[in-house]
Amino acid sequence: MKPKSKTPKTPEYLRPATRKWWASVVTDYELEEHHIRLLTLACEAWDRTAEAREALSEAGMFTEDRFGQLRPHPAVGIERDSRLAFARLLRELALDVDESAESRPPRLIGRANLKAEGMICRE
Repeated sequence: MKPKSKTPKTPEYLRPATRKWWASVVTDYELEEHHIRLLTLACEAWDRTAEAREALSEAGMFTEDRFGQLRPHPAVGIERDSRLAFARLLRELALDVDESAESRPPRLIGRANLKAEGMICRE
């Protein structure tokens, strides 16, 4: 991606720090429309993660159900899902890699593949 001359308008609903990051990425890279959408989604996921983290700071990691059993607070799942979404969207944008480089991380070799290749001798 190359430096770009025209900067699209920053989404106003993003948190101030996230808006600043969004604007810096749009300024530093030449992004096509679909990249702008991915960047916006990544920023929304980042803000959602922060909101969930704040809710957990106030309410705690667990809630009590009607039977008195502790259950994870719903914000735990929101935080996890938003972190994953942010990481995946950031990987898709590939801001920190060369254009010719593969944007996906290398495939993990599973146990079955290792056994098939003779790298595991016993069960």
